[in-house]
Amino acid sequence: MRPLSLLAVLAIGPAILAAEPDRDGFVPMFNGKDLTGWVNVNTHPGTFFVKDGMIITTGKPTGYLRTDKQYENFVAEFDWMHIPNKPGEVGNSGFFVWADPIPAVGTGYTRGIEVQVLVNLTYKNKKGEITATSQGDLFSIWGATCVPDRPHPDGWARCLPKEDHCKGENEWNHYRVEGKDGRITLAVNGHEVSGVSKCNPRKGYLALESEGSECRFKNLKIKELPSTNPKPEEIADVDMGFKNLFNGLDLNGWNGDRAVWKAGGGILRSTKDGSVLSTEQKFGRAELVFDWRPAGKRDPAKAVSAQIALRMGDNIHDFKTVMISASTGNKIVLIGAKEKPAGAPDTDANFNQKIIENAVKGFKPDQWHRVHITLKGNLVSVEQDGQSVIKEWVAGRVNDAGRIGLSGFGGVEFMNVFVRDLKER
Repeated sequence: MRPLSLLAVLAIGPAILAAEPDRDGFVPMFNGKDLTGWVNVNTHPGTFFVKDGMIITTGKPTGYLRTDKQYENFVAEFDWMHIPNKPGEVGNSGFFVWADPIPAVGTGYTRGIEVQVLVNLTYKNKKGEITATSQGDLFSIWGATCVPDRPHPDGWARCLPKEDHCKGENEWNHYRVEGKDGRITLAVNGHEVSGVSKCNPRKGYLALESEGSECRFKNLKIKELPSTNPKPEEIADVDMGFKNLFNGLDLNGWNGDRAVWKAGGGILRSTKDGSVLSTEQKFGRAELVFDWRPAGKRDPAKAVSAQIALRMGDNIHDFKTVMISASTGNKIVLIGAKEKPAGAPDTDANFNQKIIENAVKGFKPDQWHRVHITLKGNLVSVEQDGQSVIKEWVAGRVNDAGRIGLSGFGGVEFMNVFVRDLKER
């Protein structure tokens, strides 16, 4: 190996020094210039941005910006400030601990522990007892679990602060968050006020939340502590390479009738049965994840279906397409190529079709449902709500690459649309 020249050492030296721990063992989580080291999970490209040494979120849509690596035991410090649109308006955000790489089903939030970043809001129950504050609450969300240091008045897995040291809107607050062996403590402006223990997960990503209003973050730094060897079931999901296809606010990246398809608040919806929304980008071997539900008021006796076309051309009925329909009748329907492969269980003269009836146990028509679809060559696998419905079904001749198309009948909404390339897998 050739030795580096003096000029090369000088050129890379500042970058190396910038990553060196300070005298207390902290390293920056944010370089002050851009979002290197962070991943915009499910929001618009402009939802999180950098200005004057701060990470700023507009608050719209709901979602999060996470670290590109997982953390287990750590001490993190940062400053935050809410800028409400009007004086006295609620300012809502959060710092997620031990989070998953993509959102939980039917929500813009992740599974994990939330460190509340909030102003101008206090909740009380019917007895007049405080149940949520703007002073540094800690609580589990979307399937995570924890035990609060003090019992909550309504029995929630939420620790209310023992003291109020939080400043209000347009003022900077300093948080020190320590996570160790499944326990999290929060110090607000130098005073420890909240704690939870027995957290699961207790290793995962850290994240900043977008939720309705502008919030600013600066001086983010972290010190990692030695591992205490979490069990596999205590570790958050690991990033598998999924990329967000829907930014939560508009139809950028999609082709379709904009008078029919509506986007906003993290949700895609169609006002016309059968109208197709398709990606501008084409995909080959890929895995698709999305959430769907029947939308609005409807006749419960009327079936509702969400249809997804993979590797479609300009027309969703292109015969070299795999189309999947998930319906309220507990059916998963696959429509493959026009040509029927030998041995395929098909009775339709025009399509290679497979119908799985009552394939999804516990289906609830008024809830969000998550579907995983994997397409490798002409092999199709489908899961819904964690249940394997179809495993490597032979779809016949399909396009080598094509668009992803969404449509619905009876009123359907989509959210959390993610895809990952399986070309190298």
